[in-house]
Amino acid sequence: MDLKGKVILTMPLVTGEGKNGQWRKQEFVIETGDQYPKKVLFSLMGAKIDQNPVVVGQEVVVSFDAESREYNGRYYTNLNAWKVSASGASNGAPQNNFQPSAPQNNFEAPANMSFSSDDSASDDLPF
Repeated sequence: MDLKGKVILTMPLVTGEGKNGQWRKQEFVIETGDQYPKKVLFSLMGAKIDQNPVVVGQEVVVSFDAESREYNGRYYTNLNAWKVSASGASNGAPQNNFQPSAPQNNFEAPANMSFSSDDSASDDLPF
C-alpha cells in the first residue's frame, strides 16, 4: 500500500537487543493532504532506516505493509514502511491530482419570476 503526505514529526531512534541480535526502529508521522487531513505513524526497521532518510517538512510517498498482533486479548497494529520516496519522484505510486474548481453560478431565473425591490409589493409570506 502507498500513502502520500508531508512528514511532520520524527521520533528518536530506538534500539534494543533481541534473541536475533541488536535491532533499530525509527518512527515518523506524516499528515495527508486530504480535505480532512489524517496523521499516520509509520515504522522503519533496521537497514531501511539508512536507505530511506526521513526529513521533517518533506513531501513523501510511503510504501508500507500493515500488520496486527495480539497481546493479552488486545490487538495492536503497526504500519511498517519499506520504502519512502520524495513525492516528486517517479515511483509508480498513484497520484492524487484532484483540483477543486471554483464555484460557478449557472442559475437562471424562470421568465415568470420577478425580483423587485419595491417595498410596497404585497407578500404572502407569514413573516
